[in-house]
Amino acid sequence: MQKAIMGGAFAIGLAAIASFAAGGAKMKITSSAFQEGANIPSKFTCDGSDANPALRFEQIPAEAKSLVLIVDDPDAPSGLFTHWLAWNIDPKITEFAENSAPSNAVQGRNDFGKSGYGGPCPPSGTHRYFFKIFALDQMLDLKAGAKRAEVEAAMRGHVIGQGELMGRYSRNK
Repeated sequence: MQKAIMGGAFAIGLAAIASFAAGGAKMKITSSAFQEGANIPSKFTCDGSDANPALRFEQIPAEAKSLVLIVDDPDAPSGLFTHWLAWNIDPKITEFAENSAPSNAVQGRNDFGKSGYGGPCPPSGTHRYFFKIFALDQMLDLKAGAKRAEVEAAMRGHVIGQGELMGRYSRNK
């Protein structure tokens, strides 16, 4: 009986380690503007006001020290295109409103060459846009305007939870 209990505890421990090694706990990110896999309304794109949609974060690990938000388009002709980078978001913040970012967040340079959100603007066809949230066990020591490679390098080994929301957009020309 004791061997079974020890074996079970060992298996649970290994599963937890594997979970954290693979990016940690599963978090949830949602938007009141669109559902998972649905079309992103044009008001959140270059064809509208280019405002970010409202976002909500759930199941944030209790031990999180900060959150990172990355929005990207893997279908861009040049490869992965980053639309928004924000880090050092207070993990107590569980949502932010349309056309706003948490006041304490540091924002990086997106692939439009600007800081802040740059909405979907595909040159042709329907593209997928991934809104990714990461919980970290530390704050990131990066200055505003850092690029994605710098953010990802600083995050390496510190992700304790993550989640994503995917929306689609195609332009009506």
